[in-house]
Amino acid sequence: MSQQTIVVVTGEASGDAHAGRMIGELKQLRPDIKVRGIGGDNMRAAGTEIMVDFSELAVMGIVEVLRRYRRIKNIFNQLLVDLKANKPDLLVLVDYPGFNLKLAKQAKKLGIPILYYISPKVWAWRAGRVKTIKQYVDKMAVLFPFEVPIYQDAGVPVTCVGHPLVDAVQNTLTTKQAKIKMGLKLNRRVIGLFPGSRRSEIDNLLPIMLNAAQVIQQKNPNVDVVLPLAPGIDEVYLNKILATSPVPVKVVSSNFYDLTAACDAIVAASGTVTLEIALLGVPHFIAYRVSPISYQILRRLVKIPYVGLCNIVTGKPVILELLQDEVTVERLEKELTTLLGEPTSKAKADSIREQVLTALGPSGGARNAAQTILDMLDN
Repeated sequence: MSQQTIVVVTGEASGDAHAGRMIGELKQLRPDIKVRGIGGDNMRAAGTEIMVDFSELAVMGIVEVLRRYRRIKNIFNQLLVDLKANKPDLLVLVDYPGFNLKLAKQAKKLGIPILYYISPKVWAWRAGRVKTIKQYVDKMAVLFPFEVPIYQDAGVPVTCVGHPLVDAVQNTLTTKQAKIKMGLKLNRRVIGLFPGSRRSEIDNLLPIMLNAAQVIQQKNPNVDVVLPLAPGIDEVYLNKILATSPVPVKVVSSNFYDLTAACDAIVAASGTVTLEIALLGVPHFIAYRVSPISYQILRRLVKIPYVGLCNIVTGKPVILELLQDEVTVERLEKELTTLLGEPTSKAKADSIREQVLTALGPSGGARNAAQTILDMLDN
C-alpha cells in the first residue's frame, strides 16, 4: 500500500490545538501517514507539513473578514491548486466554516472524501449550513452529544467523538503551587487578561482590559497582571499595545494551563479558552466586542441566549457574559474586583468545573477523532 496522505485545514488557534491533539493520536495509531495542511505550532509539533500558517486566516467579525478578504481568497486559491495537483486520500476540515464549507464544495468536485471535525455552530446561527454539509461533507465528527440529532435528522453521517479538552485540561497544581512554578509572588493576587487569539479581538478588548487593571492596581497595589501570548500572535504587535499602558504585564508564551491555574481571577474573550479556564476551576467572566456593524448583524442571526461555551453546553448562565457596550473599564474593574474579594469565588468555580465536565460527555475525544479518520481511510 502506498503512503496515505491527509490534508487538515483550520483557521484559528483553538482549531490548531484540537487538530494538533488529533494528529498526535493519529500518528501513534498509524505512524507512516502523511499529514499536510493549514495550521500552526500544534499541528506542526504533531508532525504536520504546514503549507500556510493559520494566523493568516484568523479574523473574527464580518467587517474584519472583509478587510482581509483578498489575502484569504489568495490562500483559498493556492490550497485548491495544491489539492488538484496532490490529491489527498482524505480532507479533514476543522471548524472555520466560512472558509472550510467553500473548500468542501470544491473538494467534492475533485472527488476527495471529506471529514468535518468540530461542527459549525448550526445550533446557534445559520442552521441552513446543515444542507450545505449534507451536500458536500461525507461525515461529521462532532464534539457535543447534543449536536448528533441535528445531523441525524438531516441524514448526515455523524459521530460524537467527545470534547478533547475533557482529557487535555489536566492540572494537579493548587493556585499557590502554580504561582511558585510561574515565578509569581505568593503574597500578591493575580489577575489574568485573556483578550483572545485573533488580532481583531485583541484590538477590541486589550486596551479596555489594561485600563481596568490600572484602576484595580491604583486601588490595590498588591495585584499582579499576567497575559498568555496566544499562538499565532506576534509579540512585537502585542508589546505595542502593552506599551500604551503603565500597567506592568507578565506575558507568558508557554505553560498556558499553569499560568491559568496561577490566576485568582480572569477576564477572557469568548472562545474555547473559556472552557479551559472553567475546567481548571479558575474564577472568571467573559468580555466580548466586535465592530458595531458586525454586532448588529450577528445579533439578528444568533438564535441562542449565550455566547460562552460553558453556558451553551450547560444550558444556563454559569459564567457572566459582558457583551459589546457592557464591556467598559468600570464594569471590568468591578467584576474583577468582585471575583478577587469574594471568599466563595474558588468554590463556585470548582462547582462550575463539575457542571461543565458532566455536560461535555465522553472522554478520549482526540483518539476517537483519529480513529474516525482511519475508519474513513480504510473504507
